[in-house]
Amino acid sequence: MVEISVGKTQRKLDLDDPKLPKWVSENSLSSANYAYDDKLKRSRYERELDALHLELVKLQAHRLETGQRMIIVFEGRDAAGKGGTIGAFREYLKPRHAKIVALSKPTETELGQWYFQRYVTHFPTNGDMTMFDRSWYNRGGVEPVMGFCSPKQNQQFLEQTPAFEQQIVDDGIAFFKFWLNIGQEMQIKRFHDRRHNPLKSWKLSSIDIKALGKWDDYTNARDQMISATHIEHAPWTVVRSNDKRRARLNAIRHVLLNMDYEGKNVEAIGKIDPNILGSGPDYVKGD
Repeated sequence: MVEISVGKTQRKLDLDDPKLPKWVSENSLSSANYAYDDKLKRSRYERELDALHLELVKLQAHRLETGQRMIIVFEGRDAAGKGGTIGAFREYLKPRHAKIVALSKPTETELGQWYFQRYVTHFPTNGDMTMFDRSWYNRGGVEPVMGFCSPKQNQQFLEQTPAFEQQIVDDGIAFFKFWLNIGQEMQIKRFHDRRHNPLKSWKLSSIDIKALGKWDDYTNARDQMISATHIEHAPWTVVRSNDKRRARLNAIRHVLLNMDYEGKNVEAIGKIDPNILGSGPDYVKGD
């Protein structure tokens, strides 16, 4: 049983109960400033995703030919859809040149190093793409909320990160960072699904459950982090992710539209949905 704050109301949530409580609405898409009541139809999603996959294959071929390096950072609350979005990006790419980095907690050796050091070792070489499933931004979110770093360390991180990311861009690396935003009820529904689906149960940890009771703390940390690190050379792209299908399509479109490559088909890529994808601190608020 977990006590959580929903708006100004205290609620009790038992994830072991196979039935969701009545106060969790049947349709949670409308939370988190979300514009749609229904998921995108699967047929349309698959059709549009196929077209985007072809463009991603073209982009990778161009990068391998020219040596263009790319880093994409995926951040968001637990169950926001980071892994699925990364999977949609990578599905038809050569895995040797499209790497996923999802680091576990730091070792004793890593704890004694420069904070960014263990992430830098995974940066791409010529022609490669590195996708971070969580990143150095742990120190802007989960670490301060869960007490894994001191307030001083958190503040130092917020001050140092813009300069660190300036170096990434100055070195010629194409750099994108996504915040996948979901509503509280949607997170609860996804956690509940993980608890009761044997194929997904491994995704739910004790830290995740503890985080349920710290929704507002995570919101405050997120807002502070994005405000401090949303900068011209490394802006935050916010994706409203209550519907995973719309989120994945628009994230891929954003990258493709902002990259030059041979054979680019802008019509096939399509247009960004401004109800799903935007930029910066103002767009992320409202969950």
